[in-house]
Parts: sequence; C-alpha cells; structure tokens
Amino acid sequence: MRVLELDGQNRIADYVVVASGRSRPQIKALYNELHTRLKAAGESHSRAEGAELGWWVLLDFGDVVVHLMQPEAREYYDIDGLYSEAREVDWRKVELPTLPLRRQRLRETGSDARDATPE
Repeated sequence: MRVLELDGQNRIADYVVVASGRSRPQIKALYNELHTRLKAAGESHSRAEGAELGWWVLLDFGDVVVHLMQPEAREYYDIDGLYSEAREVDWRKVELPTLPLRRQRLRETGSDARDATPE
C-alpha cells in the first residue's frame, strides 16, 4: 500500500492511496472493510466505482482518493507512475484514530489489524 501526498499537483485530491489485493474477492473485502470502518467513523464517499467487479475500485473521500486494485490492473493503469512526482507518506508512522470496528476486532482477536495490511 502506498499513500501519496499530491502537494498541490492535483486539484482533485490532497492524497492518493493505492493498495493491491490478490483477487477479486480480496479487493471486494478490502472495499467492504474500508467502507464499513469509515462509515462508522462518520466519513462518507461518493458511489464506489468498480466495486461490483473487484478489478479496480475507486473511492473518492474528497481530499483523499483510494484505489484498490488487483496487481494486473495496478501495473496496466500505472497509477504509481502517474503520481511519480508525489511525496510518499510513511503511513506506518502516522498515528491513526481508533475506529469503532478496529477496537472491537482488537478485543476479540488480541491482534493489531495493521499486521494484515494489503500490499
């Protein structure tokens, strides 16, 4: 997973998140988890593009655009190359707010959801 800060390069968003899943079911699961967690936190996005197919799902949260892609789609559309000038944010070092579902999962499993992050 990569988080790119566009730093005024783009009028569409301030950040782009690009994450890969290995299959259509995994992309759909990533979408469902992201949608559910952020909805519980009070965030919303416009209609998700591509969620039915699971090849490339696009979510627009206003200042943040999220691309969930299978490796073949990621390579073909080269979103990473499109934003090659952007500064990459080390998202592992950013303190994240605890979202309601994450808290529940941590209690149930005793593990951290960051251990299972997508590529």
